[in-house]
Amino acid sequence: MDLEIRHGLTEAKAAWERENLLPSLEQVPERKAEFRSPSRIPIHRIYTPLDVSDKDYEEQVGFPGDFPYTRGAYPAMYRQNLWITGQYAGYGSGEDANQRYRHLLEQGGTGFSVALDLPSQMLLDPDDPLAAGEVGKVGVSLSSLQDMERLFDGIPLRQVRQIRTPGAANGPLFAAMVIAMARRQEVDPREIKLFVGNESLKEHFARGTYVFPPGPSLRHSVDLIEYCIREGLDTWTPLCLNGYTIRDAGADAVQELAFAFSCGVAYFDEAVRRGLDINRFARNVWIHSAADIYVLEEVAKFRAARRFWARLLRERYGVTDPEALALKIFAFTLGSRLTAQQPLNNLARVAIMTVGAALGGANTMHTSSFDEAHSIPTQEAATLALRIQQIVANESGLGDVVDPAGGSWAVETLTTEVERRVADIMQKIEARGGAVACVESGWYHRQLSDTEQRRQRSIESGEQVVVGVTKYASDPTPPAKVFRADPAVERKVVERLHDLKARRDPQRVGEALGRVEATARKGGNTVYPLVDALEADCTVGEISEVLRSVWGTQRQVAVF
Repeated sequence: MDLEIRHGLTEAKAAWERENLLPSLEQVPERKAEFRSPSRIPIHRIYTPLDVSDKDYEEQVGFPGDFPYTRGAYPAMYRQNLWITGQYAGYGSGEDANQRYRHLLEQGGTGFSVALDLPSQMLLDPDDPLAAGEVGKVGVSLSSLQDMERLFDGIPLRQVRQIRTPGAANGPLFAAMVIAMARRQEVDPREIKLFVGNESLKEHFARGTYVFPPGPSLRHSVDLIEYCIREGLDTWTPLCLNGYTIRDAGADAVQELAFAFSCGVAYFDEAVRRGLDINRFARNVWIHSAADIYVLEEVAKFRAARRFWARLLRERYGVTDPEALALKIFAFTLGSRLTAQQPLNNLARVAIMTVGAALGGANTMHTSSFDEAHSIPTQEAATLALRIQQIVANESGLGDVVDPAGGSWAVETLTTEVERRVADIMQKIEARGGAVACVESGWYHRQLSDTEQRRQRSIESGEQVVVGVTKYASDPTPPAKVFRADPAVERKVVERLHDLKARRDPQRVGEALGRVEATARKGGNTVYPLVDALEADCTVGEISEVLRSVWGTQRQVAVF
């Protein structure tokens, strides 16, 4: 900015404060002594060109689809294609979840995420004693290739824009199920657009559905990345960094990105060690990011995420492919902000979160259902959540302008500040030995606990208002209809499992499990024998038991 213009603006602002602002504040003071974002970034009263006067436009902002991708991963963004609308869904048996997916696709959804029940996430069969009472409750029960075939029966795999599973310890095994299913149906897996979360490290400090120790978990995840490169699965996403789960566990927006990206560095470093082509597989790496309700910071976060990641890949790994440098974002409205009290208020919360994700240039979205604080969504609630996306996409006009918040002095200032703070935390993680070391020491967990404790104190003190809970409360008003899983599902899937075991070839099962064990022991790529084992009708629990015998089972890290 020209010095003369800068001087003039500085004087004009000072005059405004003296002649207009101060007299107003003498009559009515501001609501707070200090305004900060949820990430504790100071929020100025107003932003002016003075706040961005030192910014190099092309270096820090640029154009959509160009480095550093601050303004979007693609040049025309939603003017070409609206974001992929998909819902995270699944419950009961494969047939039950199949009906929900079909319904969402019939209602205009263009993708969906497969929600697994807790036993499936923990790689347990439904007849395991630890699975009792949890089968089909918070997701679909998936223990064999036959279950997978029921899950996708009649769904046009080639036509769905994105089939996702959040993926944790089960990421490679879920992918192997899809490969085996495609073979049986004589469908080329390369024609399926599969999105596997496959991010197991965050489970150890943010969610809890870990199975193997951090080191083997990391290598198992990279097995899938390697497999996709070898087999030409260029339409697949073999790794999605997971900021959402970290945010749901207590992180603020800055920690969400820093912790997720630090885990990403661990996967990339292992891929480099194996000699994989980073330019090739990075094209399909996404981040699963939370869309929270503090709109300005969230828009800044999404923009900062693309810029930081592009610079990290170019500077640390020498990535040059533009498609690889452009981070794609799967935004998921933050479920932990939804309240059981006055649940219809959650419709407003989710709509605001969706607007923030659209302003931030998300490439895929899931919108939470208003009844999720009570149960998994009813079909009506899930449909209404999808409609929120569709209304924002088709009626708001936000998709008509690429990066409509770009150029806002507030948003540009916050984008830079979020990026700076992410870099600071990344340096601290690096100094502590990286992501695996921070998992093993409990450092991540302590940071999340501290941040969530601060947030809870601010709610309890009244500093942070939660409408319908801490202010404007009324008598509890639960939804008129609450979803309940059919308790008969557990018996049905267990009977099917026992029937499968009675019909299969035990010799073939034993040989297939032996190959899984041998490959794991010698450090080979485990995806190949996983596919063979599933085709031999080995179950998820049997396969995981073999892997546990080689890699061990992770125990909770004591952090307090």
